[in-house]
Amino acid sequence: MAPSPSATVTHLNALVWAPDWPEQVHEIADAFHRAHPDIVVDVQFMIGNSVEENLKPKIATHHLPDIISVNANAYAAELADQGLLAELGDTPVWSNMIDKLKPDWTSQSGRHFGISGGIGAPLVYYNREMFQKAGISTLPGNFDQLLAVCAALKAAGFVPMAWTGAFPNMLANGPFSAGFANAVAARYPHDWKERIAGGRLRLDDPEAIDIFARIKLIAQRGYLQPGYMQTGYDEGIRWFSEGRAAMTIQGTWSAGQLMHGKDFHTGVFMPPWNAAHQQIVPVIGSETGFAVGETAHKEAALKFLNFLYDEGFPLQQNKRQNVSPLKHVKGPLINDPQIISYIEHAMRAPLTVGPYYSYLPTNTIARLHGLLQDVLFNRQTPRQAALALSDSIRDEARVDNK
Repeated sequence: MAPSPSATVTHLNALVWAPDWPEQVHEIADAFHRAHPDIVVDVQFMIGNSVEENLKPKIATHHLPDIISVNANAYAAELADQGLLAELGDTPVWSNMIDKLKPDWTSQSGRHFGISGGIGAPLVYYNREMFQKAGISTLPGNFDQLLAVCAALKAAGFVPMAWTGAFPNMLANGPFSAGFANAVAARYPHDWKERIAGGRLRLDDPEAIDIFARIKLIAQRGYLQPGYMQTGYDEGIRWFSEGRAAMTIQGTWSAGQLMHGKDFHTGVFMPPWNAAHQQIVPVIGSETGFAVGETAHKEAALKFLNFLYDEGFPLQQNKRQNVSPLKHVKGPLINDPQIISYIEHAMRAPLTVGPYYSYLPTNTIARLHGLLQDVLFNRQTPRQAALALSDSIRDEARVDNK
């Protein structure tokens, strides 16, 4: 149904982080327009390595879009407390979000600023047939065992693991987040977040330096694909899904592509970045979600937000096959039982840690991306990278920068 000639058409600006589902964003926007002919959603996709680096220029120039992707972190919460993001607590979609996720999206002053894109966790996807051919019958339960698995795969003629060096976001989501959870958060289980917020978290000890050292070690031993530092997000997924690498560290948000490899069966296990005497600390939290800006088109944007998580949700979930953040979904969900079992197991752990983007200050997020690449390019040592990250956390706390 087209709007009448005299009707005013509202154009919503949406700035969206969707590296793995751009087509579905357009499908949802088109479906929404068919249901609301007087509202058009103009989609612009975020680029680069983080949500925050896309938002900061918009905030600085007072050009906040009507609908934006946001993370459940202090930066987005601060935007809400400054009155830049709409209050979502009285919306149907907030009521429908799983209660356990709601604290992630609530600011210190009590503003409900975003809706999770899903329950997200980085995990190791592995090729069951390659493991069998390499004689691997037991999944690794700590980092030394992971190295042994990599060695066995390499000896059998396989590429052990595919990484995305040209997209450091996934290096941070995977190896770094797993390393931080097991080397740092595990030692300060009650106050590690407060240490970051107060600038008191020092990363100058061997365990913290080892976060970067282990990343470098995997590369040094030849356990990664050729050209891994030139491999982007999509190509990294293809390395695994096409059966060219035995493992990859990716998120549950990419399960739709990674659980359906070409002529092989996929399994999953928790990234074992723990020491032999430690229990694994899982990385699990909220995926990047959505917020509505306090703009002139807020009411129309709220309609789109509710549509995105109502009729529109299966359009993206069926492709991505991620874990729904909602209590009830209108339409069928597609999930691999292994992914659901993984999430349920991780959520029962005595200590869990969110992905890096949920706890690091925004400038530190950008700093980390560069440091990970510097270590892999041999431009900095693991110790130098750990100290630089530590200094960034301290400096951001001094200026109260979220």
